[in-house]
Amino acid sequence: MNFWNEMKKPILCLAPMSDVTDAAFRFIIAKYSKSNYVTYTEFVSADGLVKAPEAGRRKLLKDLEYSEIERPIVAQFFTNKPEMMEKAAQLAVELGFDGIDINMGCPDKSIEKQGAGATLMKNSKLAREIIAAAKQGAKNKIPISVKTRLGYNKDELETWLPEILTENPAAIVIHARTRKEMSKVPARWERIKRAVEIRNEVAENNFLRSQDASHISLREYSQPLIIGNGDVADTDDARKKCEKTGADGAMLGRAIFGNPWLFADYQPISEEKLQVLMEHTKLFEEKFKGIKSFAIMKKHFKEYLKDLNLRDLRFKLMRTESAEEVEKIIKDYLS
Repeated sequence: MNFWNEMKKPILCLAPMSDVTDAAFRFIIAKYSKSNYVTYTEFVSADGLVKAPEAGRRKLLKDLEYSEIERPIVAQFFTNKPEMMEKAAQLAVELGFDGIDINMGCPDKSIEKQGAGATLMKNSKLAREIIAAAKQGAKNKIPISVKTRLGYNKDELETWLPEILTENPAAIVIHARTRKEMSKVPARWERIKRAVEIRNEVAENNFLRSQDASHISLREYSQPLIIGNGDVADTDDARKKCEKTGADGAMLGRAIFGNPWLFADYQPISEEKLQVLMEHTKLFEEKFKGIKSFAIMKKHFKEYLKDLNLRDLRFKLMRTESAEEVEKIIKDYLS
């Protein structure tokens, strides 16, 4: 049951972004832009899902809510404990997800203190154990992927990537920067090209050692997909980067801000943007009132209006505290 094999290449993916790609925004994106792309949830603590008290667990489960129009949808987890990843993977199967992704690239200090996220790049043995545990929990019912970077303090692609490839995940998303670089330097897509080469070299060596080598061709031999990430401006840019590097796909992150039409390659008029902003705000409040701060939506207000010369409207929206206030301000403006 590997949905990755059914995707048209280059495969486009929506990046998991904390307090951005929540269930409300993902639904809006899917409604106005759903085409052939892969959706990821925000990252969720595997430890919390397993060990948190019931109230905390319910809150985490809100981050794993999704709608059918978002498929294929991948649940992303972080942990430094294989046993927690195994149980989270079992839960993902029960919840009907199409895939599971393991975060091995997040630079957030609170995540790294837990020994998870980008810190796993410094412990390849544990990283491999966590991938194996996810596979064990999923029991081959849904595919496992990994999201990572070029390295921690320096580019270690030549040694780090083969370690992940040893566990043969379905896909590997590589942010073309190190953890130390964060997003302070341009993404180095030439390293994505090298990642594809390394994958091919490892696949060929494994194929030649495989008992199946006499029965199938190298082209048919299972090998992880390489998905590039970093500085992807839009879908056209994504396709060009994949063509140039040989990557199987590209992940888009900041390009989605204020632009749920991204994957539809559609340019909305101002009124459409404002109508969808209202819809997005109402849905956010319906799903997260009392759970998430309304201030999260204000980041979206800035992005929806960034290309519109509507300074006064933006000022008013930034002072709102409810979807009802937002709707009144926008309707007054439109009338």
